[in-house]
Amino acid sequence: MVVALGAALVAGTPVRAQAGAPRAPVVLAAASLQEALSAAAAAWARRGHPRPVLSFAASSALARQVEAGAPADLFLSADEDWMTYLDRRGLLRRGSRVALLGNTLVLVAPATRPLRLAIAPGFPLARTLGPGRLAMADPDSVPAGKYGREALTALGVWSQVEGRVVRAENVRAALALVARGEAPLGIVFATDARATPAVRVVGVFPSRSHAPIIYPLAALARSTNPEGEGFRRFLLGSEARAIFRRHGFTLR
Repeated sequence: MVVALGAALVAGTPVRAQAGAPRAPVVLAAASLQEALSAAAAAWARRGHPRPVLSFAASSALARQVEAGAPADLFLSADEDWMTYLDRRGLLRRGSRVALLGNTLVLVAPATRPLRLAIAPGFPLARTLGPGRLAMADPDSVPAGKYGREALTALGVWSQVEGRVVRAENVRAALALVARGEAPLGIVFATDARATPAVRVVGVFPSRSHAPIIYPLAALARSTNPEGEGFRRFLLGSEARAIFRRHGFTLR
């Protein structure tokens, strides 16, 4: 992935770089941000800037890419833990970290399955799964999965379904399992559920059942691209905030 990012950066901007023109910033972002951040990047480009190069994956995978030296300018994580992981290693630009967005955790099913569940302590998740399995981002490392396990544990049902979890590499992979009907239920962010008509929200997890879902943004310490800082500031502004709100995120 580090090599791919480097190739994209070099291949995408050699003429501009030689001419002294601005260089497109490279942004590593949580998978759940695909539609919203792409729309924000397009809005930034309409202002006359080079369109940011966006790379989406699990926050855990992206943080380790940064640690390995990925040539990027900004990191937008789906939780505070992985941002703190980089901060403690001196890989963030001092003073650039900010809590940008919030989200909600939901239970989804294929759109063809008429189902509604009141998510509360002891709710019948295992029984509703039937012989099927529960799709989640990997709860050992990926934010959506970590929030999901925390919520299910607080609600007293994790032990009933732990052995029936399909651990996906990121939240969009978990969403795809449900959308294709390969899993009868899945746990994703509310914004992910909006990304495809192939799933329906069957229940919303109480916010008190898990830690607040926070998306922090920061510039990377090794970045020297002024366009990176420009795009970071744009993401904090009213135009970008309106885009994120339209895509279902809450604002911090």
